[in-house]
Amino acid sequence: MAAPLVKICGISTPETLAAAVGAGASHVGFVHFAKSPRHLALADAAALRRQVPAHVKAVLLLVNADPALLAEAVRTVAPDVIQFHGAETPEALARFRAETGIEAWRALAVKDAAALDVAARFHGAVDRLLFDAPASALPGGNGTAFDWNLLRFYKGPVPWGLAGGLTPANVADAIRLTGAPLVDTSSGVERGPGIKDVDKIAAFCKAARQA
Repeated sequence: MAAPLVKICGISTPETLAAAVGAGASHVGFVHFAKSPRHLALADAAALRRQVPAHVKAVLLLVNADPALLAEAVRTVAPDVIQFHGAETPEALARFRAETGIEAWRALAVKDAAALDVAARFHGAVDRLLFDAPASALPGGNGTAFDWNLLRFYKGPVPWGLAGGLTPANVADAIRLTGAPLVDTSSGVERGPGIKDVDKIAAFCKAARQA
């Protein structure tokens, strides 16, 4: 199995962006959601996005954004990917992709096996599903994991990634168990809410590559 792609989400400073890129992350994520400790104004996300090298994809996370905000985000930040972290429908996401040509990812909370059946509805509507733990205080970035055994034999029709509670200590086990083609971490590489740790970023990327 090829080494998985790695997304470091919630990047908010040039130093942590450089650490993620230097450690080999394939994707870096910026969060535009006021309730998150990782929230960035669109102008600040755009400033960081301009520092992302061409071989790394910039992902902008939005939660239930209305059409005006979505248009402003695309115009201001020019991300490679929009990660939709709300209740967006397959129809809305397919329309977004057709109109913008930008990759659309949709986070999907996994409580049980039935949640994976929902994934099929997004076939042809998104570029990737991100299987995450159910929302608690925030839609994501809560540092909690779901039962990875649910994905042990998953062969769904939509490209996917694994998120929720991943850390440098457990990401290799998660990859071995699920075969995840992409792993996504945020709080798992922090020393405090919203404060990324460059050493943890490096350790996470190394563990994922060696899994």
